[in-house]
Order: sequence, then structure tokens, then C-alpha cells
Amino acid sequence: MILTLNNGVEMPALGFGVFQTPPDVTTAAVLTALETGYRLIDTAAAYGNEREVGEAIRRSGLPREEVFIETKVWISDFGYDETLHAFDKAVGKLGVEQLDLLLLHQALPSRFDLTQDAYRALETLLADGRVRAIGVSNFMAEHLVELMKRATVLPALNQIEVHPYFTQAGVQAADAERGILTQAWSPIGGITSYRGTGTSTFEDPSIAAIARAHGKTPAQVMLRWHLQEGRSAIPKSVRPERIAENFDVFEFELSPDELVALDALDTGTRGGPEPQDITLENFGRPIPEA
Repeated sequence: MILTLNNGVEMPALGFGVFQTPPDVTTAAVLTALETGYRLIDTAAAYGNEREVGEAIRRSGLPREEVFIETKVWISDFGYDETLHAFDKAVGKLGVEQLDLLLLHQALPSRFDLTQDAYRALETLLADGRVRAIGVSNFMAEHLVELMKRATVLPALNQIEVHPYFTQAGVQAADAERGILTQAWSPIGGITSYRGTGTSTFEDPSIAAIARAHGKTPAQVMLRWHLQEGRSAIPKSVRPERIAENFDVFEFELSPDELVALDALDTGTRGGPEPQDITLENFGRPIPEA
């Protein structure tokens, strides 16, 4: 399934994420994902595994143009010149000359001037052909409004936390109004399991019932929900059987009532950090050169 970004660039709807995947297992996990059929790989400077992602892509033997590479600039590298250098660090680690999609990892509300300067650098990279598309991550509606006061290029994508227990309908609507694609991180609610917030999405009886009706797993149902509602999703795993399971979501369809039932599970409880709380003092850390 292919999605078209607002600048005409095409990307796979379903990708493979490597958040919190240790570098020593990243290459094997990404190689398994590529062998399974994934063609979108999402990483980030802050994950510390861009080099291993690049190694997996090289080992796969796939032509560069067949793999959509997406990475993110961390807040410590915000600023115009700093973000241009962050691009150089990213492509150096990934071993490529061009990125398919480059995002700002957070809005950094406490220093939005740096955010705007960083985005201006992304616009330069886009104009120079060094990236094919640019976007943002964890931006709320008000951050998009503020960004566009100075930006000249609309973000192509906004990567945010979305799963049945936290749908961020308002942010999704703000994205849709502007022609920005919403991409879901923690798309199957893994964050509801390891944060110990009570019932996880994997144990939810409503999701389990829908899964039984289709002979699928709860994870597959949630990924299908994202795809049918027009989102991109980037599930992660290091287990080959789960990597394959998460990709096997294209040959069944949820009914309109099932989609409504999944939407209704929203608790309004965020699993990740509050975007407004992201500051250089609390979350800043240097991104290594190599």
C-alpha cells in the first residue's frame, strides 16, 4: 500500500521502526524486515542506530531507490547551521547521499526560534535535492500554526503517538486540514504495555474480539485500523515472527463498525512525554559525529 505525500513523493504506508532497538541487534532486525517485504525504515539520530540501519540496507542488496529511509533531527541539533550539520551526520552514518524523509523530532516549544531555524534548514535541504520530503514529529496543532508563520514549505508528514488508547483526533484533524500525512509511532500501543498503565491494547477485550472475528492478532487488527483510516504506521520488533506478523495486514478488511469501535477506545492518556515539556535542559544530549 502506497501513500502520496503533499509534494508528490510516494512512500509505503507500513514501515519498520527501530526506536529503542539496541545497535547490536538493529542490523539483523532491519535485514529481517527488508527480507519480509518492508520498504520503509524509520530511525532517528537520538536512537543511536542509524549506522546499523544503513548497514542492513547495504547487506540487503536492494537498490537504494527501493528503500524509503526516514530519520529525525534531535533537539540538540536545532538551529539553521546545526541542522544542516545534523543532516551530514545522518547521511554519513546511514551511508547514503540522499534521505527520503527528514523530520524534526520534537517541537521544542521553549525555544521555538531554534525549531523554526531548524525547519528552515530542512527547507534548504529539500530545495537542494538532498532530501525528497521534510516534516515534523510530535507537533501539536498549535505548533503547526506557529511553524507556518515563518515556514514556506508545508510539512509532508507529522509523526505522532497514535494507537487505539490515544488517538490524538485533534492533531490528526489539524494534519488533515493542511494536507499533512499523520504517521503513527507506537501504532499497536506497545507503550501501554511497558509503561505499566493498566490494561494494554494487546489485552483489550474489544480488540481481541475483532481479532478473533478475522482470525488475526490484536496487533494485526490495530495496524489494519491505521491503514484503513489513511495513516502511515511504523511498528517495531526484533523478533522475526512478529516482524512477519506485523506485515501480514493487507489481505483482510475491517468493517466500518469495527473502525468506529476501535476509535471509541481512546482514553485521552498520552504514553510518551508531553510535547510541551520537551526542553534542552531536560532532554538535550549531544548527537555523536560518527
